[in-house]
Amino acid sequence: MSEVLDNLRYSEEHEWAQQGEGRVVRVGITDHAQHLLGDIVFVEFPEVGAAVSAGDSVGSIESVKTVSELYSPVSGKVTRINDALEASPELLNDEPYSGGWIFELELDGEYSEAVAGLLDAAAYRELIGE
Repeated sequence: MSEVLDNLRYSEEHEWAQQGEGRVVRVGITDHAQHLLGDIVFVEFPEVGAAVSAGDSVGSIESVKTVSELYSPVSGKVTRINDALEASPELLNDEPYSGGWIFELELDGEYSEAVAGLLDAAAYRELIGE
């Protein structure tokens, strides 16, 4: 059974969004996604400074099984990537909601508006059948 945190918002592509300070949002992949991917060996990050729209492909995640696209669940400007994943991509498997975050961005608007189209924890649990 996959862990789903109540304080996050989720995309149907299995990314999560967490509100930070101000208009900053931290993004990663869900526990469910990392289970499907298997052992993760490489992360291709979005470029810091890039403007992205919700649903844009912004990178990829490579596992021993496959390569999966990474999508931005919200719109904004990428402000930071998780450098720790360059040396230790397995953090995505070990800590998908903490040390395994992938990037941060500054929203174009308010958090509540930006995540309006995302799933809450209950809806995400339903999506993944849990």
